[in-house]
Amino acid sequence: MKVVVAGTGTDVGKTWLAAQLAPLLGATAWKPAQSFVPGNGLTDAEVLAAATGQSPHEVCPPHRWYPVPLAPPEAADELGQPPFTLADLVAEQPTADALLVEGAGGVRSPLASDGDTVALVEAVRPDVTVLVAHGGLGAINDVRLSAGVLPGPVVVFLNRYDDNDLACRRNLVYLRRDGFEVAVDVADLERLLHVRV
Repeated sequence: MKVVVAGTGTDVGKTWLAAQLAPLLGATAWKPAQSFVPGNGLTDAEVLAAATGQSPHEVCPPHRWYPVPLAPPEAADELGQPPFTLADLVAEQPTADALLVEGAGGVRSPLASDGDTVALVEAVRPDVTVLVAHGGLGAINDVRLSAGVLPGPVVVFLNRYDDNDLACRRNLVYLRRDGFEVAVDVADLERLLHVRV
């Protein structure tokens, strides 16, 4: 089983969700490249490592850690490090029976000098991509734009969903009516994934 966790943007909860899902799926976590603010809490790789029992450098190779808050290829350039391609990242993909892959930023944010998370999904060919979006206002637009460019099956996860929030409730109804498979909690999502793979 291979699952990609992608997002409609930055800070929508990809890493939090990936850290919840990986142990439930018995999956190895892989973050192909990460950029971050040094000293600003745990990196994505460290969060995923704590959830899976891997080391942070098993989750994301040490030469793919970029301590600048820009998209990974831009961070590498800012640091004077050599450019890297999507093929370079894919060549570092771990071998595992179950693999959970986390992208960076939104689906069209640069992930390598020649590709983004959409290109990563095309290259690694997961069984399903989980598209993480915030649950409130703007979610319908974000989901439709992002899901529209992702190849293969997509399941939507509305993060920070609040059933007491009118926008959240209406978004859920609209997206399901629009034909999307949508989960609003991790148990719900796990069930959808097990049906799919």
